[in-house]
This record gives sequence, structure tokens and C-alpha cells, in this order.
Amino acid sequence: MNRSFHFLVNPSSGGGAAPAAVLPVARLLRGAGARVDVSYSPGVSECRRLAVEAIGRGDVVVAVGGDGMVASLAGCVVDAGGVLGIVPSGRGDDFARQLRIPADPEPVAKTLLDAEPRSVDVIRAHTEGRSCVVVGSLYAGVDSRASELVDRAHRLPRAVQYPYAAVRALLTFDFPSYRIVLDGTEHRYEACTVVVANSGFYGAGMHIAPDASVTDGLLDVVVIRAASRLALVRSLPKLYDGSHVLLDDVLVLRGREVTIYAEPSVTAYGDGEPIAPVPVTASVQPGALSVLA
Repeated sequence: MNRSFHFLVNPSSGGGAAPAAVLPVARLLRGAGARVDVSYSPGVSECRRLAVEAIGRGDVVVAVGGDGMVASLAGCVVDAGGVLGIVPSGRGDDFARQLRIPADPEPVAKTLLDAEPRSVDVIRAHTEGRSCVVVGSLYAGVDSRASELVDRAHRLPRAVQYPYAAVRALLTFDFPSYRIVLDGTEHRYEACTVVVANSGFYGAGMHIAPDASVTDGLLDVVVIRAASRLALVRSLPKLYDGSHVLLDDVLVLRGREVTIYAEPSVTAYGDGEPIAPVPVTASVQPGALSVLA
């Protein structure tokens, strides 16, 4: 199968791991006869322009970076009707984990060369005056605070950045009152977070929504109700195997569109990147993204 690729690289992803990750994969693809162009991210708007031009040429757009980079390019691919490839090289890589895209160069190159495109769901997040694509999950609460802390934790080893941020956020975050409107039905909770999940993973491997599927046309809305801070910290390990959903203080709802309100307001994040203060509406776009996986 003859394919051409345009790699778009976020130089800062994974603490600078992305530029090193692209080289062996590009070498393997060129060795197999594929045409490969590589651009290092000159900024979000320019990166998206390059992606649209690449799709117009018939290239596979390859996101080299973490979940934020993948989501940024996924929006262009959805809107332009292209195909996305992924070279996982961020701190989290949770969407790649859901799709079982490997990190090693040889299997990544084989996936890009030989895999048939899969149609997977994405989230379209709507705020006042703008919308964006989220591939993994949108969340508003203590994990928003944790994402802020992760962005400041570069001096820590990558393996401990998310656990450190999660514990610190739980100990300092003031839990809001939430109003959630899911497919027209209203729910109210005192909670530490609300997660709208397309993919099952977030936070560098936490299995926040273990039953979530990227092909079912539904969103899993995970509500972790307010409890004692010590109990929440003790339950953190359960997030990695998904067993937290068995706890009494965890609710899982399912639907196609959800709007999140909170008092006091919190900032919603998507795929590790800030979106806007709530209210935010998230709706599923079934099968909107074509991806090599």
C-alpha cells in the first residue's frame, strides 16, 4: 500500500521526547518507499494550516506528541475528511493507549504503513463562541487542578508527575456543586470532578471509564462525588485498574450530549489542555475521525 505522510511534531511533548521519537519512524517509512515530510510545530494555527494542506495532497497527517497534539490535529482531520496517524510521545498518550497504538518505532511504522483506517468517535466541546474536538476526555474539577499542576511539574520524573499532581490537587481543591444536563435530564451532585469520557483512559494511564468505547456513539460521564480527602487519596490506586467505579461515591452515566455547570465555576480541560470555564457542552460525533490503529 503506497502512502504519503506529513509528520507534525510538538517539540515540547514528553519533555522534548517527540523530536527523538519521529526520527526512527520516519526512517523506517522512507525505507519502505513512503514519502515522508516532517514539520516542527510553529504554533497551533500554523500547524493546523499545514495539516489541512497535507490532507488536500492526500497525505496521512501524523501527530507526533501527546494527547493535546493529537486532539489539535484530529479536529482538522475531522473537518477536512483526512486520515490521522499517531506517534505516541507525550507524557500521557492516553488516546493511543485506548487504541493500542504501540510506542516502539517498528510497530508504529508498521501500523502507519499497513493498518486500515478505523472510524472512531470524538467529542465536540462547545463553549460560548467556539468549539473544539476532544479525542479522549473532557473533565472539570479536581483533575483540572491536577492538569495545571502537571504543567508545572517538569522537574519531576515523568512517571510521578500525574500521581503527585493528583494527590496535591485532592488536598487543596474546593469541591463545587455541579448541575449536569445529560440528554435533557438534569442531575445535581456535590462532587470533586465530572469526567466526560470518549476513551477509557486519562491522566497517563488512569482507567477512569473502563467501559468506554470509541465506537459506540456514547459518552461515559463519570461523577466522583465529594468524600473525605483522605478517602479520595486512598482510592487513587483504584483509578488505574478501573475498580473505582465499584465505589459508592462513583456514578457512571451514559448519553450523547452533556452540559456541565458548577458553582463555584471551574475550568474544563480536554486531553490535558484548558478549554474554558464551565458551562461547557460536550456532544459525541460518532465515527467522525479516521485513524490508523
